[in-house]
Amino acid sequence: MELSKKTRYLHIIIAISMICLAGVGLYMSKTEAFALYPIHKSFGVIVFIFALYRVIVRIKEGWPAPVGVAAKFQLMIAKIVHWGLILMTVIYPLSGMMMSGAGGHGIYVFGIELLASNYDSVTGDAIALNPTIASLGHELHEGLVNVLILFVVVHIAGALKHHLIDKDETITRMFTFK
Repeated sequence: MELSKKTRYLHIIIAISMICLAGVGLYMSKTEAFALYPIHKSFGVIVFIFALYRVIVRIKEGWPAPVGVAAKFQLMIAKIVHWGLILMTVIYPLSGMMMSGAGGHGIYVFGIELLASNYDSVTGDAIALNPTIASLGHELHEGLVNVLILFVVVHIAGALKHHLIDKDETITRMFTFK
């Protein structure tokens, strides 16, 4: 089964964006590089929109059939990883927006206000609009990073296995543009 151009472009855009955002997010959390937060959040919102569109495309086009023959356990792992990645591309940016928006920091895309900030006029501190949602968003955003990394590593390892060991067309199918 040939993959649509839409599917291939969405895969590349979202994969590169998620990996970069995770890397920048880990860097920000270790170094307190506050200047990167607005950029990180802006791209997070954009990736969320692309991810929602990708879910719609996936539902409409269905899952591609495996290229070669694989053991049942490998097919199960592939299905878990693919579903996990699809879910992570939606849940991860959503959790960041929950943390920021409900936490009183607002949601902005390159300076365009989508949800206003809520700062104390005296102290300048953010006043949470909903501390429970902000906390849940924070826990998900920080807690799922290792799951995201695991899914990405297993996905890449599987793709390399197909290419180097099985010598099938799995990678070519994703990265061939006619």
